[in-house]
Amino acid sequence: MRSAIGIDLGGSHVTAGVVGEDGAIRAQYEQNIENRAFESVVEQIAAVAKQAIGAASDEIAAIGIGSPGNVDPESGHVRYSPNFGWSDVPLGELLRKRFSQPVLVGNDARCATLGEYEFGIGQGSMDFALLTLGTGIGGGVVGAGHLLIGYRFGAGEFGHHQIRPTDGFICGCGKTGCFEAQASGTGLIRHAFAVAPSFPRSALLDMPREKLGSKKIRKAAQAGDDHALAAWKNYTADLAIGLANVIAFVNPETIALGGGVSSANDFLVAAVQSRVDELTTMVPRATTRIGTAKLGNDAGQVGAATMALRGGLKTRQDAPGV
Repeated sequence: MRSAIGIDLGGSHVTAGVVGEDGAIRAQYEQNIENRAFESVVEQIAAVAKQAIGAASDEIAAIGIGSPGNVDPESGHVRYSPNFGWSDVPLGELLRKRFSQPVLVGNDARCATLGEYEFGIGQGSMDFALLTLGTGIGGGVVGAGHLLIGYRFGAGEFGHHQIRPTDGFICGCGKTGCFEAQASGTGLIRHAFAVAPSFPRSALLDMPREKLGSKKIRKAAQAGDDHALAAWKNYTADLAIGLANVIAFVNPETIALGGGVSSANDFLVAAVQSRVDELTTMVPRATTRIGTAKLGNDAGQVGAATMALRGGLKTRQDAPGV
């Protein structure tokens, strides 16, 4: 069985896994990103990749990298990455000079979509969407068994359609009320502060503002905290609007929710499923399955390695004999 290195590049750390053709991770390494300058990140990617290659028990066929931003999967150029402040940087080109194996680069959310579709909750679906609910919202779409890339590599950027253009939070992209601004992990924190004046004795307010994270709010909501529940109600209402829109856009059989907020599992799905069904109109209601991603934080590595083994962001429909 062939193996590849799958690398998931995040804003605070980079993770590399030795991944087989069966999607199993055989070894895994992580390194914090201390400096987001392009040349420094290249060094850190190379370092963690070399660790993973050294741990492999068989020959590594290729290296795949999932990077945030608009990525040209043919050249490996990152055209634009707001998380890092990069513009038109030759990520693939520089890393190919460091390794004898082929190096492929794709958008991180599209890589995660490929991993989850092939080896997670997407198995068996021909039409599938993944939404990653983290600091922002990324995603990807599989239509008729094929991962969609888009004319300029932007298919699946669900986070930047507006759901509250007049009364929403300001998004990092500059627009008001983007789905990402309202329904990412960051959005949950914003909802908690928005309703805070109604809960002046809330335990959630007994800590510095910068210490309040989405995980803490979600756990407090699950424990019945009134402040957290109010924030959770508003958050899941916005999430449901965006999910209903995704159904209208691409009509998937299955929507997988990944990222940090998805660790709420049934608590999250139960909060949005009925509301999504109510908001669904031009597609028969309750025909899209909503669930949490099975691969969790490993989806990006698995998908990046699968991309490397298949010579691109290809599903099994595109890669016969794999």
